[in-house]
Amino acid sequence: MEKKPEFHGSDLEKIAEYYSIDQEDIVRFGANVNPLGLSASVKKDLADNLDIISSYPDRNYTSLKKTIGAYCNADPRHIVVGNGSTELISLLISQRAPKKALVLGPTYSEYARELSLVGGTMEYYHLKESNDFCLNIPDFLDTLTEDFNLVIICNPNNPTSSAISRNDMEQVIRRCRELDIFVMIDETYVEFAPEGTQISSIPLVPQYDNFMVIRGVSKFFAAPGLRFGYGITSNEAFLRALLTHQNPWSLNSVGAFAGERMLKDQEYIHTTYQLIDSERTRLCAELKKLESQGTLKIYKPYANFILIRILKEGVTSFDVFEAAIREHMMIRDCSSFESLEGEYVRFCIMMPEDNDRLLEVFRKI
Repeated sequence: MEKKPEFHGSDLEKIAEYYSIDQEDIVRFGANVNPLGLSASVKKDLADNLDIISSYPDRNYTSLKKTIGAYCNADPRHIVVGNGSTELISLLISQRAPKKALVLGPTYSEYARELSLVGGTMEYYHLKESNDFCLNIPDFLDTLTEDFNLVIICNPNNPTSSAISRNDMEQVIRRCRELDIFVMIDETYVEFAPEGTQISSIPLVPQYDNFMVIRGVSKFFAAPGLRFGYGITSNEAFLRALLTHQNPWSLNSVGAFAGERMLKDQEYIHTTYQLIDSERTRLCAELKKLESQGTLKIYKPYANFILIRILKEGVTSFDVFEAAIREHMMIRDCSSFESLEGEYVRFCIMMPEDNDRLLEVFRKI
């Protein structure tokens, strides 16, 4: 039997070569990036101000932190900026250097990689399919012990698109404070959440100093190449430690300049939200029809992507991935995610016409 190829969600070149498809012709449903692309006004501002490359950025990023503070309703003194959220995740883990960490899974693999570099041990707390991948707060709180030094939570979570409410997250943070556990909350996808959903933990920052929220602009603002991320915490000693060990001018002049303009671009922010929210609602309604036929199961999404389980007998997640890629659409086969047992695929919300094409693939399962 021929061995099936294994692809990661970002293996665009490898996938294009294997299936003899031009990369430019592939709709990237696996990337979770805003389909609108970079804001037109930000593009223009960048083009008109490229001379900023000839100057160092402000070492303290004072103006940028004020803009982030206004965008998030946070105190600029609580903010650190970095070379993408990835740098801040790495800095946080290296500085906390946990002997034992608890990671809410299934989730983003970069957390495990960074934890392995500091030599600590790691355990997963697995979200349960029987509970639609929603966190059982009482059970999770019972799992927490003084043996743990760090808890890592992605909220909304990747790949499940499930989310933890602010009230529930406060219970976790409070319990962790009692046990002297620091909490890292990755809010990469929180800006996509449905209107009125109380998910972000940033309003809790002034009240608790045992956690940090980390965000970036890769997904919502369609700028993964900019490498601009920021973290928010009221733990002043920890902030000083991060800044001491962070390379100076970690975020370049272009990143600092563009970052300010992205966060102030209210028209782009509104248009993005309207597109994602309307298409998420429509896609879920159409997928619910297929769920009633027993071919798949859909889980309520809070991010800009949807997780579904393939239930049709004899059809695997790779079969669905392959059916989509042959139509020049790349979705994510979730078989590589830790603890996600079964046939699952994940796909992000793209433009309506592309979403319609993908729906046809699912209808043919």
